[in-house]
Amino acid sequence: MRVRYGKRPARLALVAAVLAATGALTATFVSSGGKGTADAATSLTEYVPIQQVKPNVMRPRTGPDASTGRFTVDCGTNGNGKFSPDNPVAQPGIKNGAEHLHDFVGNLAITANSSDADLDASGTTCRNGDKSSYFWPVVRIDRSVRASGDQVRQALSATSGTVVCPSARTAMPAVPAGAKAAVDRQLSELDRLDVSADRQILATRGVDAELNNRVLQSLRTRRAAILTKISDAIRAAGGKRPSGLVSLTECDISYDGIHAGLHTGHGAAGGAAASAQVSCPTVRDKLPGVPSSALAEVDRSLAELDRQISEANQRLVTSRDAIFAENAVLGPLTAKRTAVLDRIAIAIGRTAARPQGLAALAACSLGQPSPTPSPAPSGSAAPLPDPQGKNLELPNNTGGIVRPASVLIEYRGNPVSKVVPMPKFLRELTGDAKPTSRGPANARATWTCSGFRDRLSDKYPVCPQGSQVQRVQDFPGCWDGKNIDSTNHRSHVAFADPKTGACPAGFAAIPQLRITISYAIPRDVQLKGQYALDSFPEENHNPFSDHNDFVNVNSTKTMQRIATCLNRARNCR
Repeated sequence: MRVRYGKRPARLALVAAVLAATGALTATFVSSGGKGTADAATSLTEYVPIQQVKPNVMRPRTGPDASTGRFTVDCGTNGNGKFSPDNPVAQPGIKNGAEHLHDFVGNLAITANSSDADLDASGTTCRNGDKSSYFWPVVRIDRSVRASGDQVRQALSATSGTVVCPSARTAMPAVPAGAKAAVDRQLSELDRLDVSADRQILATRGVDAELNNRVLQSLRTRRAAILTKISDAIRAAGGKRPSGLVSLTECDISYDGIHAGLHTGHGAAGGAAASAQVSCPTVRDKLPGVPSSALAEVDRSLAELDRQISEANQRLVTSRDAIFAENAVLGPLTAKRTAVLDRIAIAIGRTAARPQGLAALAACSLGQPSPTPSPAPSGSAAPLPDPQGKNLELPNNTGGIVRPASVLIEYRGNPVSKVVPMPKFLRELTGDAKPTSRGPANARATWTCSGFRDRLSDKYPVCPQGSQVQRVQDFPGCWDGKNIDSTNHRSHVAFADPKTGACPAGFAAIPQLRITISYAIPRDVQLKGQYALDSFPEENHNPFSDHNDFVNVNSTKTMQRIATCLNRARNCR
């Protein structure tokens, strides 16, 4: 794929004047994503007066079996400041994997490492008790000049990507002693595959979307097969079948190394991390094979360790006081972990050699975890940076965060059929954070202005006076009826046909989630192109990289109420 680049600084004053005087820039709209070209540059050519975008939103005709109701949820606007570069849907298990900051509303405890049980036990910002997690990249205003398209092009041309994969070692249940050798062999094979894929990417400078997709597809298929073997081996030896391993199949390619070639910097060192998280030594990968008689107790203890971390992270969201974190969170957490780790050692030691050194895994800290002797998931990836400074900045994601003026979360029906309830813990994402390095097939136009809901643009809108900048993000409304996630985090759900509203064959209509985020951005900032989306390094604030993620943690009762509301054509909340 050929990547186009713009030249931002040289155009600022001239194009801003043209915009203000004539609104002469035109939009390139890509209907429902997938047919445009990705562009890693952010220049004033990436901003368009919304009046110049032609109406393009399709509304299928409703049929006799339509479910035309609407269910809204008020989860706030992230007023508690839960920000994180984690992406628990697309990059589970990878701390700071997004390399850009997300707004989170709803579930208070969620991190990249949260289990379903952690999510279910969490508090929430949603008024109706919905514990679902809704999250999207933040928008910033930066009145200084970010890295230009030329700078990004030069830096990318000298940068090789790095394959980053989630670790299965740290996500498994207790491994039965009878399966330990087989599981370890499969884990070593995962490491070998990841390192081999990494070498293929490292051999290329710059972004090659075709190569990236080819390598990731092959890696996805082979990792899925190995994870299935691991699951089967554990279950055959009497252990608990691992849940959620499918979510650990997909790897990604990081271009974090681009920052060595960009002199943009980010916030002052020593600033508080975004929504500080506790970092605790991993336990699962330090355990020996577990005797059959101890499996259930060790699994309960591992789940308890997960819950303790989740509860600690939730407390940190509601208090940003460093002394509180040290005295009221980290101290008690260490004491609780010490007790649980001792129980694990006792349970194993009843019928096998008691594991040594578990007590050393009790103490936790804030921020990046300490290095451990365990093999790195991909064999090469270094820890990704924490946000820094008062604006929680990351390299080239700089400036003040714009808090949404409003966030509208609504579940909608299907124009031609009734909906069935979503399964609990369903994962969904919409859009693509990496149209440059993966191609634009899954990217979606999301940008508009209030009062112009009949049109969406893949460029940043310049709105008329009194109109707010908006992002309208529609999620897939069709489900395969079986899975809550898939190896690529997409194929278990699908979008309805944009013309007819019908789901693909083999898929059932579910409540279709739409999130509309509105911003009161000063018009001079819009005209000067000084607001932009946080993004991966290679995207350089590309507006077409907008995306949104969701984990359904509604109770079964609430989700049934949502489906009934939609099927009976009501407006509910």
